[in-house]
Amino acid sequence: MIERVALYPGTFDPVTNGHLDIIGRAARLVDRLVVGVAINIGKGPLFDLEERVELVRAETAAIAARNGTIIEVRPFEGLLVQYAREVGARMIVRGLRAVADFDYEFQMVGMNRRLDQEIETVFLMASETNQFIASRLVKEIARLGGDISGFVPKATLERTTAKLRAMKE
Repeated sequence: MIERVALYPGTFDPVTNGHLDIIGRAARLVDRLVVGVAINIGKGPLFDLEERVELVRAETAAIAARNGTIIEVRPFEGLLVQYAREVGARMIVRGLRAVADFDYEFQMVGMNRRLDQEIETVFLMASETNQFIASRLVKEIARLGGDISGFVPKATLERTTAKLRAMKE
């Protein structure tokens, strides 16, 4: 039997409950899920690449154990379809929250299909409790002293709070 491998890419800065929802649901569909943590310096990340990879690994360990799916967390940069080929993924998983996400993702699917017709993109709708969560907004709320505990898992909450505290000192 051919191993079903999917790639779920993102910056994960920070990893949110919405990301974990998509990861958990995608892990049930495949044998191996590669979570690709994008370098993407242009977005001005709160956490450096190594920290984001470490956080995603820590937060996804329970999902992998629960589902019996191999979840690999790896950094990447460059073309998404090229990275998908490198890790043996025949499927790219994307989460959709709203119509605005669809517009962007629709364009990306078209471009990716032109680059490699053998790699499919699968969309998972964000669950109703996570549809409004965006890492960008979570960071903004945290920077302004707001409570982000309902948007991120506990370890990420602690690391985000500590990181922002250290930046103020």
